[in-house]
Amino acid sequence: MKYISTRGNSPALGLSAALAAGLAPDGGLYVPQSLPKLAPSDFDGCNDLPAIATRLLAPFFVDDALAAELPAICAQAFTFDAPLRALATPGDHVLELFHGPTAAFKDFGARFLAACMQRLPRETDKPLTIIVATSGDTGAAVGAAFAGLPGFKVAILYPDGRVSPRQAHQLGAFGGNVRALRVDGAFDDCQRMAKQALSDNALRAVAPLSSANSISLGRLLPQMSYYADSSLKHFRASGSPLNFVVPTGNLGNAVACVLARACGLPIGRIALATNANRVLPDFFAGADYTAQSSVATIANAMDVGAPSNFERLAWLYQDAATLRREFVSMSVDDAAIRATIRERHKRYGEIFCPHTATAIHLLERLRAQGTEGDWSVVATAHPAKFDSIVEPLIGATVSVPPSLAALLARPAHADPLANEYAALRAVLVGN
Repeated sequence: MKYISTRGNSPALGLSAALAAGLAPDGGLYVPQSLPKLAPSDFDGCNDLPAIATRLLAPFFVDDALAAELPAICAQAFTFDAPLRALATPGDHVLELFHGPTAAFKDFGARFLAACMQRLPRETDKPLTIIVATSGDTGAAVGAAFAGLPGFKVAILYPDGRVSPRQAHQLGAFGGNVRALRVDGAFDDCQRMAKQALSDNALRAVAPLSSANSISLGRLLPQMSYYADSSLKHFRASGSPLNFVVPTGNLGNAVACVLARACGLPIGRIALATNANRVLPDFFAGADYTAQSSVATIANAMDVGAPSNFERLAWLYQDAATLRREFVSMSVDDAAIRATIRERHKRYGEIFCPHTATAIHLLERLRAQGTEGDWSVVATAHPAKFDSIVEPLIGATVSVPPSLAALLARPAHADPLANEYAALRAVLVGN
């Protein structure tokens, strides 16, 4: 299996080389040259997430040095479940992706990437710095996955004042080889600077770099696994495909769902829920794709005005009209998010984080329009990470998972960083 750039101006690479590079030299994102075709019966005998992931991802690892290590990588990364639970409303489910060490779905991809990177050969003894821009949850997941690993450093860039207090504490709680940098700007500024660093060949000669954002194949590929796991379990029990509503900002999680469906998993329709950042809903409504300045919302991990993975989505479909026909997308503002959190708890005792609530709201709209079939909302983070938002709305305390409580009990520190690439470059050279 070879990997090519979405922009078509970089040489095809094997998986290991694409993982190490992060971003293609032409600025594009790596994608598989072709997609394997699988049937549900190909997963017979695979009954847990590591086994399903190993079977699903094996074609993507063919002829690569990591192929023999794939079962061990999956076993190391997927040590927690992604349960599919029924909601109170008929035919509705929630896929809970927040049972990892940092209580967010990013744990799946970050741990898988770390397990791969540990096994890749290195050309230098210099530490490899994993640079990650985060709008909330990615940085903590990457920090947890790489904390204490010999030969690695992590530089986390996050928008100062635009993540929840508990998210900010997590980002600065690792210490050691993990450094948190609070940027005087928005997430899109963090992402821009991270991409500049990854494209700076002179910098990379002095300070070897790689990416852990959703632009990395090492994040994208494993995220397909929980869609395969949940859709297969549903299909085996019901004989019907499972439809998904994915809350999305940078589109990585959604593209993983799209890829899983394209490979033959029993996945039906895919709906994309965003917050007040309207780039995707505007495109799917017929407007040209145009990056916008991000808007701060209470669903902060989705505060993205230039979703990187749109390039992968456009590569998959290429024709804009076809792409628009394939998906439903809707913007949900803060008032609707708050109302959804409040009403679902009042009516059914359900508690959701603000991001998951955007997807719940979209599903409710689809049901009101007469949409049928079995649907699952993707729950991307535990509501305890957003206690300052959720608890006043439901009038109750949200219990904190033990792994999150352990991180919150640690001291935290983040260094301020000016919103300019020169400042980041100076940190990386001296790091």
